[in-house]
Amino acid sequence: MFHATTATGATAGEGQRALLRAIVLAASLAATATHAAATRHPAVRLHAAADIPALCDAGLARARQAVAGIETLPLARAGVKTVFHALNAMQIGVEDVEGTIYLLSNVSPDKAVREAAEACLLKYSEFGTDWLQSEKLYRRVLAVKATTAVDRKLKKDLKDGFEDTGVALSPEKRARMKDIIQKLEEARQEFERNVRDNKTRMTFSPDEMRGLPAAYLEKAKRDDKGNYVLGFEYPEYFPFMTNADDEDARRRYQFEFTNRGGARNIAVLGQVADLRREMAGLFGMQSYAQFSLRRKMAGKPQAVRDFLDDVKAQVRAVAAQDVEELRVLKAQRLGKPLAEVKINNWDGGYYRDKLRKARYDIDREALREYFPTGAAIAWMMHVSGELYGIEFRRAAVAAWHPEVEYFDVFDGGSGRFLAGLYLDLFPREGKFGHAASFGVRAASSLAGRTPIAVLVANLDRKGLDNTELETLVHEFGHALHHIFARTAYVAHGGSGLEWDFVEAPSQMYEEWARRSESLRLLSRFCTGCKQVDDDLVRRLESARRLGMGTRYVDQHLLADYDFTLYGETPVDPLQTWVKMESDTVLGHTPGTLFPSSFEHIVRGYAAGYYGYMWSEVLALDMLSPFGANIMNPKAGKRFRDTVLAHGGDRPAAQLVEKFLGRKPSNAAFIAEITGKRKSN
Repeated sequence: MFHATTATGATAGEGQRALLRAIVLAASLAATATHAAATRHPAVRLHAAADIPALCDAGLARARQAVAGIETLPLARAGVKTVFHALNAMQIGVEDVEGTIYLLSNVSPDKAVREAAEACLLKYSEFGTDWLQSEKLYRRVLAVKATTAVDRKLKKDLKDGFEDTGVALSPEKRARMKDIIQKLEEARQEFERNVRDNKTRMTFSPDEMRGLPAAYLEKAKRDDKGNYVLGFEYPEYFPFMTNADDEDARRRYQFEFTNRGGARNIAVLGQVADLRREMAGLFGMQSYAQFSLRRKMAGKPQAVRDFLDDVKAQVRAVAAQDVEELRVLKAQRLGKPLAEVKINNWDGGYYRDKLRKARYDIDREALREYFPTGAAIAWMMHVSGELYGIEFRRAAVAAWHPEVEYFDVFDGGSGRFLAGLYLDLFPREGKFGHAASFGVRAASSLAGRTPIAVLVANLDRKGLDNTELETLVHEFGHALHHIFARTAYVAHGGSGLEWDFVEAPSQMYEEWARRSESLRLLSRFCTGCKQVDDDLVRRLESARRLGMGTRYVDQHLLADYDFTLYGETPVDPLQTWVKMESDTVLGHTPGTLFPSSFEHIVRGYAAGYYGYMWSEVLALDMLSPFGANIMNPKAGKRFRDTVLAHGGDRPAAQLVEKFLGRKPSNAAFIAEITGKRKSN
């Protein structure tokens, strides 16, 4: 599972290599050649498409053999070591293949590798169902006498997993459950592939590009007629929607971006909803939401409904005021009577940016001069190192693309090796199109196993605006959660967290991209860039509050739609969206198919998208122990030890209450969503 280090591929452009070297040198993270040679890095294995089927089948054969060994164990000998430790070893073997294969299905530049990886994942999905439907294995898990808190939590998690997969159902229902799980995996792959591999390109005349920054125009592709050709990558789309003066051009781009999953994905989404409703029915439940919620912090659908209703009541008036401000500005700029002006879905980003500039002198494109990408990455590592007492050392490790960088992560106090970290930060064709942290390998102290995290993003190579900086820090927070896990079992290092808590530590970490105490440290890593001072931070925070109501109306819409789709009554995915979006302050744009690219709800966030806001309640409350200085290393260490290091080996509520020293409060969240929260 470990690879000797090899030199990173030499095909990257000199400019890009210089940028990545600057990241390392500025943060003083470079490792010596001696260190690189001496350390055995926990590297991601790289595979050619032709090798994946055999690798996949061999891994599955080993896993099935391991399961068979536990199944034949006499019940009287079922104990922590003979069952839990043996299952841990089996899951490690599975993760060594499946974790890498899942990553490659999302990031490999080779389409053949991605396709071979997807075929392998279908086999692993089937195996996952098989072992969790094994009555023999289930009985042996139940027979284990768990005496420690960690073992009791693992027993509960395993029991839930077996029962959720249908081990206690009749043979006929169990077989149908297996079929449903497999069909859901096939649907997920198709849905994500339809979004990821969309080759649509938008063509805009030079006149339609008015308002775009010179740096944006310089790097944009052009056809033989001089027109600009743009795709759906984030560094192309979002700056266009914020800066392009031509409203019709924004409308066209927004329309195609929203529809990038296509009508086929609407049909797939309907199939997914039907399958999940049928799944819940196998257990005698009325909805998939009911089936899913019983394993989450919320517990029951009514708790989520009450939460969403409260959010909507809090933000409705604020959102209406947000849109009215934009409407007044649009009327002024167009020289039209207010009664004749409407804010459309393609107007929000553009006019809100103009309002930020007018009111707070904030130009999002100009912010890229304050947050050059290389400096921002170096700063992020430095802040994490200071706050949590860790050190990043770059090492030469072969990766799936020349732009990918690797770092060893060490504890700053003991010098102990903690984890491996990959950064895959820039867009390319065929790559996962959002930002995410992939936990390729989870921790297990029983096996002496250290984690691997892969941070995947699609950043502008030159610089970031403040929102993009927040996104980068958010995803780095997920990577740190994975890196810091010191769990006995691999199942708790990589999962076991309630889905409505998993975002909380990362949402909390976004605050470090907003506050003076952390942002003013950026000047250490940037020569010649504009300096972040307290005045800029204050203006950024004031500007961030613009549109707060609209933002949470949007979040409420997504959560409400997800919960409705997976509710008791079957609904038409598109018509339900049209009706629900039509009831918002901006309304619905006829012909748009937003659900066709709503990937979250075909993955783990099905009946769980509300978790982003639910987690934020906890995230904002967990800032309180840091007080006025979020760079407080004592608070950082306590958060690392009390929350992050435990992964999923304790209930989330228990971890939060221990860190806070009290029950959680929603006061900071209510202040945030109504635009009234004051940062220290």
